[in-house]
Amino acid sequence: MVIPLMKQAEDEPGWNEHATLRYAAAWGPTTARAAQARRDLRTILAHVPRAGRAPVPASRAMDAELVVSELVTNVLRHAPGPCALTVQLTSTHLAISLYDTSPQAPTVRPPDRGRVGGHGLHLVHSVSDEVVVTPRGRGKEITAHLRLVTGDEPGRADRTVLSSSVSGRTQQTS
Repeated sequence: MVIPLMKQAEDEPGWNEHATLRYAAAWGPTTARAAQARRDLRTILAHVPRAGRAPVPASRAMDAELVVSELVTNVLRHAPGPCALTVQLTSTHLAISLYDTSPQAPTVRPPDRGRVGGHGLHLVHSVSDEVVVTPRGRGKEITAHLRLVTGDEPGRADRTVLSSSVSGRTQQTS
């Protein structure tokens, strides 16, 4: 099931050109595909200028594609069952969330050039400004936050400290 990108209609009372754009897709236990999730994200980001917003910078769009791809791939490998992707976009922020049915908190493994695989969550952390893991019923939700940087803001070297919230407490990682 896919819920299309939505924005409050301009003729509705309370319309706000700065309203959050939202997209959601849910997949059954064997139907999620990273390639389709990346295509969906590209479609969402292509819609942004048509919604009267500045386009998402190309570097952040590539970061967002990496995040979606790695999160969906991790679900396919480590959390069998249904999952759901949610994308929320404001003029300054992009949040990508993936819900899965595994209660296990993901572990960021240190980089190891000799290891095949196991680098996905480290990559998600490295391109995101913040990553939050939240327990949800019989599973969890992982949300990657990406600040949409403009040309006159500091570069991504000034990122915030990454954190993940597990069982109500925040763990700092670097």
